[in-house]
Amino acid sequence: MIRRSLLLIILALGSTFPVIAGNTGKPSLTQTEITLKPTALETEACKYISQYLLQNHYRKVAVNDSLSLQIFNRYLDNLDGSKSYFVASDIGRLRQIYGNKIDDEFLAGKATAGFDIYNLFLKRAKEKMRYMKAAADTVHLDFSTPETLDLDRKADPWPVDKEQLVGLWRKELKYQWLNLKYSEKSNKVIRRELAKSFTSRLNLLNRQKPDDAFQVYTYALTTSFDPHTSYFSLDEYKNFQIDMSRSLEGIGAKLQTEGEYTVINELIPGGPAFKSNLLKKGDKIIGVGQGKKVEIVDVFGWRINDVVKLIRGKKGTLVRLKIIPASQGGRGAAKIVALLRDKVNLQEQAAKKSIILQNGHKTGVITIPSFYLDFEGERQNIGNYNSTSRDVSRILEELNAEHVDGIIIDLRDNGGGSLDESVKVTGLFIPGGPVVQISNSTGERTVLKDEDSREQYEGPLAVLVNRYSASASEIFAAAIQDYGRGVIIGERTFGKGTVQSLIPLSRQASVQGGQPELGEIKLTIAKFYRISGGSTQHKGVEPDISMPSMIDNARIGEDTYTSSLPWSTIPPSFYKPTAEVTPEKVELLRKKFQEQSSRNSLYQSYLDDLKTLDQIRQKKAVSLQDSSVKSETETIKQIEKRWVLEQDATKDLKKDVLLNQSASVVADLAEIMTVPLEPDSGKQPLSR
Repeated sequence: MIRRSLLLIILALGSTFPVIAGNTGKPSLTQTEITLKPTALETEACKYISQYLLQNHYRKVAVNDSLSLQIFNRYLDNLDGSKSYFVASDIGRLRQIYGNKIDDEFLAGKATAGFDIYNLFLKRAKEKMRYMKAAADTVHLDFSTPETLDLDRKADPWPVDKEQLVGLWRKELKYQWLNLKYSEKSNKVIRRELAKSFTSRLNLLNRQKPDDAFQVYTYALTTSFDPHTSYFSLDEYKNFQIDMSRSLEGIGAKLQTEGEYTVINELIPGGPAFKSNLLKKGDKIIGVGQGKKVEIVDVFGWRINDVVKLIRGKKGTLVRLKIIPASQGGRGAAKIVALLRDKVNLQEQAAKKSIILQNGHKTGVITIPSFYLDFEGERQNIGNYNSTSRDVSRILEELNAEHVDGIIIDLRDNGGGSLDESVKVTGLFIPGGPVVQISNSTGERTVLKDEDSREQYEGPLAVLVNRYSASASEIFAAAIQDYGRGVIIGERTFGKGTVQSLIPLSRQASVQGGQPELGEIKLTIAKFYRISGGSTQHKGVEPDISMPSMIDNARIGEDTYTSSLPWSTIPPSFYKPTAEVTPEKVELLRKKFQEQSSRNSLYQSYLDDLKTLDQIRQKKAVSLQDSSVKSETETIKQIEKRWVLEQDATKDLKKDVLLNQSASVVADLAEIMTVPLEPDSGKQPLSR
């Protein structure tokens, strides 16, 4: 689904320490020793990357000084988003030399500027790691001093000089020390772990190769067009293919790099991570250990391919991951998660049925983790191949036989999947018609339709979504909403409404011979549009009834990417709404929900905890005083303990507060659909 390009960005651990004797003058650009240069293969690939971006990408971008500065700024942000390596004089000189030059190199298919900047970055990063290592070995920190550290420094100015930079490092070390302390580590262990971590990172910096610089620079190039366009080297493409086939044994998770962290991008339904409920999308992996006793290896700043190799292994073997949970908003103590490696079980990624009995109402729940399809089985026409639409159809028959009062389609955390399956599942709930429109850069439109006029389920329907519901999930939810077929519950969806195509970078026939391939480029080539005409891109699908999740919405979603394609409209398709859910009924449902939820102590407690968590997340700065950090850490732990199972609808439905609230809404909808509207509304009562 949603995938940021793979890259290596080595940033220092949020760390800080007192000034130690050393050069505090302004770093000079002339001190840089250029050690990395693009290989002949990378130089050739760069030409093809530029060509494909300009000729085939959905967004037609003018190649000028404005684009040059966009790429330049994005590249620096990727390298030093915490503004803890470069000082203002570095940035001024780099901008003067390269700020208006990158567009010319882009047209020529060169990466000289990218490598020059990366070499200076390596020099500055090594300086910091040496300094951090020395401080971790000897420093004595005072945690009673009222100090704060800005965790989000993107809007902050660059440090004026080395002295100011070192002051920032001191605060970072202090913060990291406190986090380890509240992971129940002794001072001796903390000092040893930090020193070892900084040594590991310095060794990693010393092992940098041209491919590392090329990946980071091409990421800045491609994501200046849109966040889902990316270049894959040969190694990365192999990993991408393994992810898509889901054939290798491991934990069943797709990873991506964000800044200095390796982050869980998707949990594959049926995999060990998904089944354990111990990992969530957005969790940051900072360490990997083999078995029960082998020491955990710090992977902060590692190449993603190397992290993946550590996590993969034989079926039945144990791997331990040290993570910073996404629910903590990037702060607080890390925790250890142990998983048994296994292959993804396709049966366990299938749609599942459950039933909620509540106040005399019986509500059926169909949880769809992804829109899956066994493409090979379908091609060979194997009778029992895996298909979302086939499984949901079977479950609908069972729920109809059990005479449920209504049905909830649970699409929380469903990042998408097969577009055709999304259309087919939609067709189970409507009497036929268009489901989604696709428009390319030339304005050419394709409309995907449900050709079957049969409607397998005609009763009260709700679709439960959250911020991680994306792509094919948004297409389903948008169609149900546009037809007025059901009520959408939850929070605004991700907003990923673009179409990508994977294109091999092939040489001209005259230079092919036995030379290695040049990799692949994943290009955005089209956008999805609702049948009502608006795109799902950027805005996502707005719920009819809002129920916030524990997801940090300020950090997740298409609108958090600076280069995401904008929301837009095209002419609507011709379709006839079924109108089981009208604006009048939605308004009545909202009033009923507000009344009943205000009296529900469990839901109100959930909202109070969420408000507290959001207040912690929204703090730009964190306290570096012992007592404040301890209090915040304990608060986060307690909130997680109360609601960590909130999204796990397959294990204990009673603990899923949002699913139970949604069942109440469906019960209200069932009652409303049997009552005629007021005569002046101009609507006719629905018959069932």
